[in-house]
Amino acid sequence: MLRVHSFESLGTYDGPGIRLVAFLQGCNFKCLYCANADTIELKGGNKTSVEEIVGMAENQRPFFGKKGGLTFSGGEPLVQAKQLLPVVKALKERGFHICIDTNGSILNDDVKEVLQYTDIVLLDIKHINKEQHQLLTGKGNEKTFAFVEYLSEIQKPIWLRYVLVPGYSDATEHLHQLGEHFKAFENIEKIEIQPYHELGAHKYEHLGWEYKLKGVKANTDEQLNAAHDILSNYFKEVVIN
Repeated sequence: MLRVHSFESLGTYDGPGIRLVAFLQGCNFKCLYCANADTIELKGGNKTSVEEIVGMAENQRPFFGKKGGLTFSGGEPLVQAKQLLPVVKALKERGFHICIDTNGSILNDDVKEVLQYTDIVLLDIKHINKEQHQLLTGKGNEKTFAFVEYLSEIQKPIWLRYVLVPGYSDATEHLHQLGEHFKAFENIEKIEIQPYHELGAHKYEHLGWEYKLKGVKANTDEQLNAAHDILSNYFKEVVIN
């Protein structure tokens, strides 16, 4: 049984086409800008069976078309890799396209098996700089880099995702370092720049946690376009979501 926080039908920002998105409960990061802070705690969520998820997928199959499918997000879905495995296996047996949206910090035998049934990994790169990554997430980035290396070995397609937080992850030198580090990975199909927003601030407050990015303004068009121009030197495709 998977612990599912919520589902989103007809999602268009979490992989190709139209998708059913399952937000799983539990995350090993605590990102300062998390939009789903109520998914961080490992406890909670609704216990959901393989049959329930497959049934939802079958009901929504007509909307998926040739490109759509299911995306497992969170939280960090690979925290529940053991429970997720029978779900993705059953879905793949029925011909569904599967994306995993992950921070890439967990790599064990269960995760490796889940990846066998995964079509695209949506990999959230929080920061190229170790210290800044620690500041933003509470954890280092070494495991994420190792995860990328593994995905390269098995030639699993990757869509990188990068939240552009003014004053935290938008420095020109760091964007160039990001591009330099990942430009040689042929399985990286594109990078998506995700604008910073404060949509998760009220959830932090509701949970009794301090939202440490108060006062950080949303990106200007100029900031987003500047990041797009820099990253376009390194990646096949750069998209502002």
